[in-house]
Amino acid sequence: PVQLVESGGGSVQAGGSLRLSCAASGDTPGNYYMAWFRQSPGKEREGVASIDTNGRTIYADSVKGRFTISQDNAKLTLYLQMNSLKPEDSAMYYCAADRWIPRWAALEGHRYGSWGQGTQVTVSS
Repeated sequence: PVQLVESGGGSVQAGGSLRLSCAASGDTPGNYYMAWFRQSPGKEREGVASIDTNGRTIYADSVKGRFTISQDNAKLTLYLQMNSLKPEDSAMYYCAADRWIPRWAALEGHRYGSWGQGTQVTVSS
């Protein structure tokens, strides 16, 4: 399995930006499908963005045009660039990975076997 550690969360005002990072180690991270999820108190976990081993991406409608998922060339670090942040983006953000995820299910959290510990994002109005 691959181990994941998120960082980069924090507090920001609405309209601001943050970049989350997820460091991957252990098994060959480049062979894994990866994604970002988020969960706020009282709400279900939500898939935010995913990237497959060919670099193809999928975004939730709620973040399209504002968030960008990417990886470094070595595929050891996953990023989530978040721009034009809104208070409703406040949540704990998690990165996740698994060997293979069907494209149509890329934002379904139960399909991912490896998870990080999360990093908190708070957006104030």
